[in-house]
Amino acid sequence: MGGDRGVGRTGSARSGEILAAALDLFTRLGYEATTMADIGTAVGVRGPSLYRHVASKQDILAQIMTRTMEELLAAHRSALAGLAGTAQDDPVERLRRATEAHVRYHARHRREAFVGNREIRSLVAPGRARVLALRADYERCFRDLIDTGIQAGRFDVTSAQLASYAILDLGMGVAVWFREETSPDEDAVVWQYGQFALRLVGAH
Repeated sequence: MGGDRGVGRTGSARSGEILAAALDLFTRLGYEATTMADIGTAVGVRGPSLYRHVASKQDILAQIMTRTMEELLAAHRSALAGLAGTAQDDPVERLRRATEAHVRYHARHRREAFVGNREIRSLVAPGRARVLALRADYERCFRDLIDTGIQAGRFDVTSAQLASYAILDLGMGVAVWFREETSPDEDAVVWQYGQFALRLVGAH
């Protein structure tokens, strides 16, 4: 039993610690200025031992950015789950819920948002292609919601694509300025930004 705990510690748990430390360093110092030695020092792992858990600094960045997009997609799906066939299954409600999930994620994961936006330039193949594909999928989720609302006569906006970009920017902006210790609080921000999104698409 003790051996099993050891494997867990040196496996996924240790890898998680490495990713968390790297995220903090990438946020404060930037990807280029952060070394593998810096990451190892932050988690108490020396030199070559670090490579038992991660392949490279580039692999760490790709994992962080991929995980962020996968979590956003999961949050989007969760926000819309259970609406089908109910009285609330309406383009306005679906877009409101999707926007609120988007904004809440960015309020709670500011470092991931910051690194994802700033360091996409540092990501190379194949990780870059994977992250860009996930980003395109996520944008398409919002564009499809808006298109559906336009076709149903519930939204009055010329370009679903531009509207989706603008709504995505709402969340990314929150990641820049939001702080838990200041007002308005998270729930107030999430609700208000949901209303902003509906106004943006001319919901009625």
